[in-house]
Amino acid sequence: MSNLRNKIAHKIGNPKIFVYVVIWLIFLVLIGTIAQKDYGLYLVQQDYFYSWFKWFGFIPTPSVKFSVLVLFINLSCYFFRKGIWRINKIGITITHMGLILLLFGSGLTYIFSVEGNMLINENERSNYFENYYVKEFTVINTSDIEYDDYVIFDELFLERNNILSHHSFPFSIKVLDYYINCQPVRRLYEGEENFKGMAKNFYLQELDPLKEFEQNRPGLIYEILESNESNNGIYMIFMGQPVEQNLDVNDDNYQFKLRPVRTYLPFEIELVDFEKVMHPGTDVAKSYSSEVNLIEDGISRRILIEMNQPMRHYDYTFYQASFIEEGDKQTTVLATVKNYGRLFPYISSIIMAIGILFHIIIMLMQRTKKKTN
Repeated sequence: MSNLRNKIAHKIGNPKIFVYVVIWLIFLVLIGTIAQKDYGLYLVQQDYFYSWFKWFGFIPTPSVKFSVLVLFINLSCYFFRKGIWRINKIGITITHMGLILLLFGSGLTYIFSVEGNMLINENERSNYFENYYVKEFTVINTSDIEYDDYVIFDELFLERNNILSHHSFPFSIKVLDYYINCQPVRRLYEGEENFKGMAKNFYLQELDPLKEFEQNRPGLIYEILESNESNNGIYMIFMGQPVEQNLDVNDDNYQFKLRPVRTYLPFEIELVDFEKVMHPGTDVAKSYSSEVNLIEDGISRRILIEMNQPMRHYDYTFYQASFIEEGDKQTTVLATVKNYGRLFPYISSIIMAIGILFHIIIMLMQRTKKKTN
């Protein structure tokens, strides 16, 4: 049994497999980079990197995710070999450990990392950031003066004919259509009696998704069921809708929103002051920075976030990405990343460097010894 296991590990851990997979990865990255011109970064990532297979026409081929998994298994099989801890092999063994750690860290980043933007107005606070790409549909009960009750449906639930319901509200919602990108268009005539809210005077025109996926404006057409006659009907909502869509049922007020997925933080960030430096004689910003208070457990800590100096706290990193100006109102835009695998590239690179250096030293010592003999 031991010999059979070693033979299987030797076959799967063949160095030729590593070479072929790396060549295939280089090809995928090259083709994917070219494809970004037509399809944009997000769609290319989903197609080439995050799916299990990349289809070229009707031919399925390994994607980057599948290929990296093959690399991880191939490198792991090295540790089933005999004699890997001998003095002349220990450098290669350490290098393999670094590579495996790098791939493991990339897996953690893929599974658990979240990216988005945090927008904070001057002298205001925020404890969440919004995803660049993924959206959510929220039903908010605003009847209680003390707090709002949220029910959130992920974008995956917004499929046609899907029924959304929850014990906290006395009606159900039927999804009629969900558009990744759309625009509201005024009707030439008022809609039928079963059209409610903005749907009376507007309809949603579906548009092709933009290459810059985060610039898409998603929209939802839905039907309220199992309520009263005045509420039952067809409604529409789109992201950034200026008029709030409300529904009054049994003395309770419900509000509907389509928004980016929010990730809430275990702390708050308050924007104390936003400053920008302009290029002389132009309206173009040369640099900008945000002076913020990091508030946690009632304790405030003053921090300066600059374009090349992010703020790191726990597994979160906040970069000064942009800003918004509306009259005297200034809003900072912080690109926010939650990444559990942030340190893995640094640690694995150090381990691989030590392994390669150790191997070079051993090889030089062996050659020197041969020449001496």
